[in-house]
Amino acid sequence: MSDVTRAEIAVTACAELFRGDGEILVSPMGFVPALGARLARLTFEPDLLLSDGEASLLASTPGAEPPLVEGWQPFRKVLDTVVPHGKRHVVMGANQIDRHGNQNISAIGDHARPRKQLLGVRGGPGNTANHRTSYWVPKHGTRVFVEEVDIVSGVGYARAREAGLRYHDVHRVVTNLGVLDFGGADHAARLLSVHPGVTVDEILAATSFPLETGATTETRLPTDDELRLIRTVLDPKSLRDKEVRA
Repeated sequence: MSDVTRAEIAVTACAELFRGDGEILVSPMGFVPALGARLARLTFEPDLLLSDGEASLLASTPGAEPPLVEGWQPFRKVLDTVVPHGKRHVVMGANQIDRHGNQNISAIGDHARPRKQLLGVRGGPGNTANHRTSYWVPKHGTRVFVEEVDIVSGVGYARAREAGLRYHDVHRVVTNLGVLDFGGADHAARLLSVHPGVTVDEILAATSFPLETGATTETRLPTDDELRLIRTVLDPKSLRDKEVRA
């Protein structure tokens, strides 16, 4: 499988985010994370709950099967019955992430007078306080991986510990270069794997804070069956390559 693309490796790494989740609502934001969730459901995590992006829970996997609705769950029900009880895994984007797992999607610069206004905190605080959260970064660089975020949207480990957040769980960060988690000393950022063709030094140079690298491996390639599903079933138009270029 020497022709496997970086985008296909990223999709597989996003699928691995959900390994072991079982019957839980997953909310992947972004095309590559959505492909990853669908791939996981079609292979090693068949009990994942996927929605249509609105109020319907699907018994089918989008892109692979005809739409089949198995339940109705408007967003107020998600907030009332799912989010506060740790029964969800969301994959969010990030404009900034620091070494302690804090995330920023709100603004760049001083909060009172930012240089750039972004989305606002949106669901970041509630997501990170209440259930497992992962991040997808399609372009790994020093502007994203900063020593300290300008504004905290998603809560990192130190703040979660101070607040006594019961379900806080920042799981992993998948990027176009590799996979990170926060399993280092005192929940510091750690480099789990580099994608094939990427070196550890490349990722260190693209990150503004030190990364623990003692346990770093190489990100696994998709299996033949996973590659078939990605290419011919889930994304036959290769839209993934627009999000992650070789």
